[in-house]
Amino acid sequence: MLKLCGFPISNYYNKVKFALIEKGVPFEEERHMTGKDSIAAGSPIGKVPFLKTDRGVLCESQAITDYIEDTHPNPPLYPRDPFARAKCRELIDFLELYLELPARRLYPEVYFGGKVSDDVKTSAREQLEKGMQALAHAAKFSPFIAGAEFTYADCAAHVHLPLISQVTKKIYGEDFLSRIPAIAAYVEKIRDRPAAKKVNEDRKADIERSVAAQKKAVTEKI
Repeated sequence: MLKLCGFPISNYYNKVKFALIEKGVPFEEERHMTGKDSIAAGSPIGKVPFLKTDRGVLCESQAITDYIEDTHPNPPLYPRDPFARAKCRELIDFLELYLELPARRLYPEVYFGGKVSDDVKTSAREQLEKGMQALAHAAKFSPFIAGAEFTYADCAAHVHLPLISQVTKKIYGEDFLSRIPAIAAYVEKIRDRPAAKKVNEDRKADIERSVAAQKKAVTEKI
């Protein structure tokens, strides 16, 4: 059986988990954190997620989802038409390389109590602006982000878009996603899917466990 390795707070872990549940692929979850723990378990550079298969370990969320599609083609989460399939992958790149990745530079201030320099904020904003332009151009919302059918692009959008919304509101005082009117209804539509609910419930529970563990650690030091 496939083993999805990582932890439920990770958006890239949840992207893969969402796809596995949607496709009805049996899998087990194996908890690993980034760094030495993941390296010891088979992830060469210590990143999550990684997938344990009967032929070895796969890393990088997009490589993993491509493998899942090739080995479990039904129900399909990529369009069958080659051009439409490429456009779906293009949309995932827009979401991940030009929105989530620059937003990630701001996570220390938004989520971890740190500070980010004004130069980083300015640079990230320039990248996010370009990413928003690309998303507005490529997204269909008819009713799904890549067109009429639910795809891997929706799995990616579900885990990344809320973070981009939170980051831009916190750092720039504006929810950049609100510039695309169709996004709000789309996000709610995807959030209502049973697989999305499962992913979100597990993520929330993991956050609560992490907070409780941190509080316990602080208490024990006092």
